[in-house]
Parts: sequence; structure tokens; C-alpha cells
Amino acid sequence: MAAALVGVSTGVMKPLLSKLSKLLEEEYVKLQGVHKQINFLRDELSAMSPTLHMLADSEELNPQMKDWRDKLCELAYDIEDCVDSFMACVEYDGPKGFKGIFHRLKKLKVCHRIANEIEELKKRTMVASERQKRYDFVRSPSTFSTATIDPRLPALYEDVHNLVGINRPKDNAIEWFNKAKGDGNLKVLSIVGSGGLGKTTLANQVYCQLKGQFECTVFVSISRNPCINKILRQILVELGIGDDMLNDERHLIDKIRDNLKDKRYLVVVDDVWDVEAWKSIRLSLFNNRCDSRIIVTTRNVAVASWCSSDGGYVYQMEALSFSDSLRLFCKRAFGSEELCYPHLKEVCYGILDKCGGLPLAIITLSSLLADNLAEDEWWRVLTTIGREFAKNPDAGNMTSILSLSYFDLPHYLRTCFLYLSVFPEDYRIGKQRLINRWIAEGFIYDEQGRSAYEIGERYFNDLANRSLIQPVDITYGEAQACRVHDIILDFITSKATEENFVTTSLDAAEHGKISDYRVRRLLVDARNENNVTIPSSLMISKARSLTIYGYPLQTSLLAFRALRVLDLGDCWGLKDHHLANIEKLSNLRYLCLGSKAITELPWKIGDLQYLETLDLRGTMIKQLPSAVTKLQQLARLYVDSSIRFPDGMIGQMKSLKELAEFEVYSYNVGKSLHEFSQLVHLKTLVICWNFYCSFDLEGRKRVQDLQRCVGSLITTCKLHHLDIHDCHDDFPWYRPLSMDSWCPTARCSLQKLHVTFCFIDRVQIWMSSLGNLKELELSVYCIGKEDLEILGAIPSLVSLELVTLCGTNGRIVFSGNNGFRNLKYFSLYIMSCGTATKFEAGSMPKIEHLKLKFCVHKMECLNGGSNFGIQHLSTLMKVEVVIRGDCVLDIYDNDIVESVARAIKAAVETFNNRPTIVFETEDDDNYCIHFKSVSSLSELQALINYFTLSVANFILILPSRQYMAIQGNNRLFLTHLFCVMFSPFLLAFGADQ
Repeated sequence: MAAALVGVSTGVMKPLLSKLSKLLEEEYVKLQGVHKQINFLRDELSAMSPTLHMLADSEELNPQMKDWRDKLCELAYDIEDCVDSFMACVEYDGPKGFKGIFHRLKKLKVCHRIANEIEELKKRTMVASERQKRYDFVRSPSTFSTATIDPRLPALYEDVHNLVGINRPKDNAIEWFNKAKGDGNLKVLSIVGSGGLGKTTLANQVYCQLKGQFECTVFVSISRNPCINKILRQILVELGIGDDMLNDERHLIDKIRDNLKDKRYLVVVDDVWDVEAWKSIRLSLFNNRCDSRIIVTTRNVAVASWCSSDGGYVYQMEALSFSDSLRLFCKRAFGSEELCYPHLKEVCYGILDKCGGLPLAIITLSSLLADNLAEDEWWRVLTTIGREFAKNPDAGNMTSILSLSYFDLPHYLRTCFLYLSVFPEDYRIGKQRLINRWIAEGFIYDEQGRSAYEIGERYFNDLANRSLIQPVDITYGEAQACRVHDIILDFITSKATEENFVTTSLDAAEHGKISDYRVRRLLVDARNENNVTIPSSLMISKARSLTIYGYPLQTSLLAFRALRVLDLGDCWGLKDHHLANIEKLSNLRYLCLGSKAITELPWKIGDLQYLETLDLRGTMIKQLPSAVTKLQQLARLYVDSSIRFPDGMIGQMKSLKELAEFEVYSYNVGKSLHEFSQLVHLKTLVICWNFYCSFDLEGRKRVQDLQRCVGSLITTCKLHHLDIHDCHDDFPWYRPLSMDSWCPTARCSLQKLHVTFCFIDRVQIWMSSLGNLKELELSVYCIGKEDLEILGAIPSLVSLELVTLCGTNGRIVFSGNNGFRNLKYFSLYIMSCGTATKFEAGSMPKIEHLKLKFCVHKMECLNGGSNFGIQHLSTLMKVEVVIRGDCVLDIYDNDIVESVARAIKAAVETFNNRPTIVFETEDDDNYCIHFKSVSSLSELQALINYFTLSVANFILILPSRQYMAIQGNNRLFLTHLFCVMFSPFLLAFGADQ
């Protein structure tokens, strides 16, 4: 993997070595006479890189090692800045004619200056190399920290009377054990959660209560870098058959298996870090058909799923509630379960809010403040919690627990993890924004067959699986954003400051006392003050990223010439004049603007020749300047749908990979979409359809043009992700979409297809041949058996969202032979009453998350449905049910919700994996549902005339047997006719009444 060596302390080393190697291949390097120096730098840095990576894995370094590491990192940064400046200078052709002469003279002068800089950097590299050889770091004693005790050990000896909030999770675990009895098979309970949540404590409590029921019991802890032989010997010791003569792993496993072959055993394997360690241990703990049990604790969701994959149960640890957190804090701080000191109430609540229900954090901070009643000291601790963990010896256990997770990360992932410190507390960090910033910083590289963004998604998911970030906004079965727990954020902020990886505006004030302190990444949080200034003694000219929240800095952008990332998406005070000189940021890769006071881009924006990501969402820019076409490296462009593109612009952006979103108007349908066929690298396209359908000849022609052009994009552009939605989401079925003209081949690259706020008449049979399609979102007027068969045959489909008005004959049935073999997330929204949904045995065998949304005003609206057959979906982990009551004919009855809830809970209570069940209700008075069968157009006209006088909006239900009798285009035309003629009334198609 190309990025595998990119770490925090190694920082820029891997991308720098790649750049140096690439630079040596260029002809202009030979002409400038710097080839020899570049070659020397590459060779010397390559030789020192392994030592730098070794030090990166050391939790504690002596002063000599730390100083050498820091100086080498700074040297690497300076070399890359110099290389980038050189490449920008020689690659930029500049103007032609008379002005070009002056440009070339200036270029020669700059290249001469850079050559001198390279010579100076060469001397610094030689000093670093000689220093490494002199100190011989590789042969130095091990620098890994050695704690006096395992930081997890106290959890095993905690007095049960001191525990808070343990009873419910303990009862849940024991209940699962009891429910799983009877078949004799071995069962594995995996307890998963972040460090400090109390996994070991819970496992120990369950172990202590149940061990009397088993013949053999073992409790063994795994280290981050486990020695499997040592662990196996420990299991033998716990079994009372220790044998120091055995060292071979195979013989140790055989010895354990032989001892357990006919005994019912209970084994706790605490803190499993990876699957490989578990595999070896699992060989010895085999299924002896004696109803044995294993409890595993881990911080990694993927590891937990692997351990419990064969009929086990994954228990996700939850944070303590506020009341339990308060009880635990007061018990540790005051010896009482109540807050006895009113003057400490506000600051105590602030500390608990910071702890976020993390038991270890609560225990650590309450211990720091025990018997201390001074309010000022409590406030000091609250405002410096991160620094307390880093410096206070009494907080060492907390730091050690978090350090275990941090140092378990591979180097490249540590960099991405520490980068989260550029976002404030409780901030919703968009996944797309985060990954694009990782790419711009050089943390991620393309791999064979995978884009940098896809690799970034893997990094994001890995951090989530390790319980280091909290996924939020889960749609299509994937998290669209994340948050970082305050305690974890404090830890990584402290670590990032120590490594000079990120500097906050607060740190800047402190470091401003140090002459020539070099800032590499600057975070300015000016949400509460308007005049944040940067100390003049700080060297910000070397800063690689600048992120501002709140009010803009008074400092000119010229002071940040080395920027790769400029994120002003949350700089709400930003105005046009603040962007002056932005074209001078020649190394800029990522630019995000989000202020409504921004009305236009600088006309020299095209000078940013390396810009890869441009995000203008949230601004008031009306039209992109033609200079954007000069951004030949631009790969990702994010704009609001209201931003116009000049004619011919899109076809010139040859490097474009993502565009979201592009608005299609009635007058530019064919011309604008045709330009996309020229973009051979385009992978993601979001289209907003912004015109009402008229049903004269011209109106229908425009709709057909849109449908034909969009269909051709799927094949000609080799899109991976296509999103089509209507800009007017009030009555989306006014603007139906036909896919009849779309005929992608079986080799179509499409992985995600989202068609929202546009209804289709039927599911096309070609969809079943989309072998790469993983996500699909569709709105279908009426779902029939044939539609489900086509959708179920899509081989790689993992996530499916369907919106419909009804099912054929009032039924939507998922049968056992309908496919959906790999589907994990399914959402179904039925917009009218009278349709029953049922899952039969064998349907959706891998489903994990089910969401159902339907309209009900009385039980008859379910058309005989009750629990929907959910008892057949035994792999479910989460069930969401949303019931809408939006009819004026009957008073909405909460008994319906209770009845449905009881039926679903009864259906899933036999599941071993105990899925989460969420029920919601929505009240919407915008529309009223009127049930009426009609048999003629004249009857429809009479009904509409009547309702025009009596209600503002309504949905008229045409019985499905009548709807299905109308064929093909006539059916679609009838829909169009009534929606347009009788606007704002809606014609829907429901079950027979």
C-alpha cells in the first residue's frame, strides 16, 4: 500500500520521497543543475526513514530521540515546500508575448533562489544523517513505555458496590446466555466499545455471576502485541494444568483441547485487538457440544462481528446516562451518590457533559477533584481537561487506556486520526469533507483499481470500527458524518500539539512567546470573538492548512503562501475582499467557502493550478467565472443547484471526477448534459431537475431529451454514482421519470443510483444485470411482484430505499425466492393507506437494518398486516418504524402505534442478537387522504370540483386494479394529466377499497 508509511511523526516523508523520485525523472531538473542535490536528498531521507518509523512506534522517547525526530520532520516539511515551489515555477508557462519575456526572467530568478535553498537543505540533511549515526538510535534500549501495572487490571478488582449503571447490561448479557441454552453448541458473546466504557468490568461481573455453573473457567487478557504462546500457557495455568516444558503453539492448543473436550467451560478473552490473535486462541476453545460459553471484549466492531459470527451475539456498550454519570462522579468525589455542594453544581454538570458518559473519564476526573471543594479549581480542570490527562500523574490510567488505542493504529491511520483535531468539540464532521482534506494533505494515495476517495472511505470506516469516532447521519446504510467524543478529542488535540501537527488559536497565543515557532496546520476558533490575531513571532508562512470557524482573521492570505488546504466553510463573516491574493497560494489543493456574504470568485482563481477540490456550497455565488476552466487539476466541484455554468464550461474541465450538483433547466436539457460525455474521468454526478412538465409536444420532447441524455451518461461516462432529484420536493410525482430509454450493459460501472423526488412507472428489467450496483434509491408509483423480482436479482445490492404510493392489489410481498441475497439495509416508505407489507421465510437473508414508514389512521389501513413477517428476518440488528397520521377523516389513535409495536417486539424477541427497535410518529396536516373508487373521468371531475370547495389539498386514491388496467404510456399520461390540470391536487394509486 502506497500510503502505509505515512504517519504522524513521519508526517510528510512518504509523499516527499515519491515527489523526489518523480522529480528526478523530469527533464527540466537536469537543465536546472539540481539533479545531483535532489538525488542526494532522496537517498539520505530514504536511509533515515526506517529509524523515523521505529521512533513513531515508541510511546516514550528520551530527549535526544525526540529532538532528532522533530528536526527531521521539520526538514522533510521544508524540503517538500521547496520542491513544490520549484515544480510550480517551472511548470507554469505564464503569459505569451512581451509580458512572457518578463515572466521568463522572473522564473529564472526564482529557480536560482530555489537552487540555493536546495543546497542549504542538503547541508541540513547531512547534519541530521550524521547525528543519527552518532547516537545510533536503532541500537538504543527499547523505548516503549512500561507501566507498573496493566491499566485494565483495576477493573477486575473493582468493588461491586462502587459500580454504577452495570446492572442493566449485565442482566442483558446473562439473559442472552440463558436464552441460548439447550442446543449444546458453543456460543460467543462479544462486548464492543471504545476504551474506558467499562467492557472489562462488565465481562468480569458476568463471569463472576455465572462461573459457578461451569466445570472450567478462565479469564485471560490480551495485550496490544500479543504473544500467543504466552496466552495459551496462561489458559493452561488457569485450567490447573500448567506445563513449562511446552513451547510449541500446536502442542499447547492440543493440550487445551484435550482438557476441555468433555467439560462445559466459560472463558473470558479480554481486549482482543485483531482477528489473527483471536483465530489462534479460538482453535483451542473448540465447540465440544457441552453448551460452553466464551466472552470476548474488544474495541473493534469488525473483530466483534468475526468472533460472534457463528450464532453469537455482539453487545454494543453504551455510555452512562446523565443520572448514572452524576451518581458515579459524586460517589467517587464525595463518597455520596448526591451532589451535596450547590456551588459546584454548574461546573460539575459541565465536567459530566465533557465526559459524555465515559466511566473511566468520570472516575479519573472525580479522583482528581476528590475532597477539593474550591470552585475555581474545578473550573480550571474543566477548561484544561485535555492537559490534565497529559500532565497529571493521577490521570495516567486514563491516558494509558487511550494510548493503547492510539498506538494500535497503523502509521497512516494515526495521521488521519490526529487530523480530526482541526474540528471543534461536538462538531459534525462530514465524511466527504474530511476525506477530501486527507487527500489534499497527502495522507492518501490511489491504489491499483481504487481511487484515493475509496481508500479514504476505508480509513473512515476503520476508525469507526475501532470505536474512535462516532458515526452519524447513516443513510443508504453508510455514515455520512462522524463526531469525536470530547475526551478522545482532548487526547488527540494534546497529541497533535506535542507533535506540532496541529496548532490551535489558543496554542498560538502560548507559542507566540517562542521566537520562530513554525505552525504547520492552524485551527482558528473565532466563534466567540471578532478580533482573533496571530502573534507576529509565529512562522505561519509554512502552514499547510488553515481552518477558521466564526469570524475571519485580519491577516492577509499572503502570509500563508504554503497552504494546501484552506477551509473557510464555517467562516460566516467572510466577504469577497477577504479572498484578495488567493491566486498567490500556488500549492492550494482544497478550497472551501461557505459564507453567504461571498457573491463572486476572484477572477484570477484560474491561477491555482494544483486545486483539486472546490466547495462553494452555502455561498451566494450566482455563476461560475470562466477562469474555473483553467483549473486543470480540479477533480471535485461542489456547488448549490442555483449556481449557473457558462455554456461550454463543463466540457473543458477534463479532470473532473465529482460534480454535485448540476441544475438542469427546460431550455438547456440536451446541450448541458451532452457536455458531460466529454469528461472521461467523471465518476459522481448529482443532477437537479428544475422544470415542471407541460404535456404539449414541446414539453414532452424536453422530458424525453432529459431521460435519453441521462441514460447515455451511465455508459459513456462510466459513472459510479448517479443522483437525480427534483428541485421542487412539494409534489414530486408531478414530474415523473421514465427509464425506458436507459439500456446500460452488464459491464456498467454504476455502483450507486439514487432517483429521488421523481417517480418512475415501473422497474426496468435491465436493472437486474447491474453487477456492480450496491446502493439503489427509487420512487415507484405502484410496486408489483415483477418489480420486486427485478430488484431482488441485482447481485451486489447492499442498500435499497423504495418510496411508493401502493402495492399491486394492496400487497407488497417479499418471498423467499425473490432474491435480495446480499441486502443489508432496506427502507420502504408507503405514502398511502391500504397496502400490507409482508416478509416471508427466506427473504432478505442478510438484512441488518430495516426501516418501514407508512400512513395509518386506523388498523384497517394496514390491510391485514400486523408484524409484517419480521420474525423471518433473524439477522436484523435494527428496526425502525415510522407511522404517519395525516387524515382528517379519523382522529389519529396512539393505540395503533402500541399495537404495531407489540406485534414487532413479539416477532423479534426470539432473536439471539437482540435488535434495536425504534418507533416514531409523524403528524402532517398538509394533505388529507380520501378513499373513493372511481370508474370514469366524469366521476373524477365531479369529485375534484367538490373537493375544491371543501378542502385545500387532498390525495385521491384510484383503486389499483383500475390503475393496472391502464397500460404503458396511457397510464403515465393519465398521471400527468390530472396532476397538471388539477394542481395542487394529487392523484395516487392505492389498494382496492
